Amino acid sequence: MAAYDDRDGWIWMDGKLVPWRDANVHILSHALHYASSVFEGERCYNGKIFKGVEHSIRLRKSANLLDMEIPYSVEEIEAAKYAMLVANGWKDAYVRAVAFRGAGNDMGVSSEANPVRMAVAGWEWGAYYGDAKTKGARLDIAKWKRPSPETIPTAAKAAGLYMICTMSKHAAHAKGYSDALFMDYRGHVAEATGANIFFVKDGEVHTPLPDAILNGITRQTVIGLLKEKGIRVWERHIEPFELEGFEQCFLTGTAAEVTPVGEIGPYTFEIGKLTLDIAETYEKLVRA
Repeated sequence: MAAYDDRDGWIWMDGKLVPWRDANVHILSHALHYASSVFEGERCYNGKIFKGVEHSIRLRKSANLLDMEIPYSVEEIEAAKYAMLVANGWKDAYVRAVAFRGAGNDMGVSSEANPVRMAVAGWEWGAYYGDAKTKGARLDIAKWKRPSPETIPTAAKAAGLYMICTMSKHAAHAKGYSDALFMDYRGHVAEATGANIFFVKDGEVHTPLPDAILNGITRQTVIGLLKEKGIRVWERHIEPFELEGFEQCFLTGTAAEVTPVGEIGPYTFEIGKLTLDIAETYEKLVRA
């Protein structure tokens, strides 16, 4: 496909649809220099965005955590997303909503005088990890750690939190892996670069407590599905040495959906029945 800045189509921006190539911002936009930006990744299946309202609510909450007030309500954000999809003729697509500090009277760390702008784009996107849904993703172990909530609002889906994700994913690709697993600032197992992580042992599921990571919407959905099946889910701090004892592993996220993991560094996992079953259940739910 063409580069993301050179395509035909429409992007919703600041209240109206604009031609794809015209959806530009000034070089002195505050977000470009100081990461004053929050975003959401969502998937549209059969013309319906899965849990779109929840994503729009979180977008506004993320902005508030970064001392930004998005000038659009949840209802207006939802309308913008569907307007973009209809304009592009998509029923199955990835949706990216982003809110950011634009250019204005401030061009330093402070940005009170700059407007909060918003855009909604989208594209048609297949499996995030390619053939990993059948073969299992391979994860490196990142050298970086997820930060303490005392250093940055870790509950926000904020652009600045993803720089170490980019660096860690590049390092993983250089080693032949598809992604990387982070530990948090205390050394506990945390998450992948853009997905939450789950482990299976003795028919029960274990997943990191989201006290220093994003409590993903897909994560919450999958926990609910597991509990409906009568499967016990432990949300807790997981130590790195425990990786050796887990039997199965999978990732969850809007882009990742439910993706089995076959390797994390020196540790291997089977692509087992529980993982495949919850992946199938999630697939049926989002397309219902």
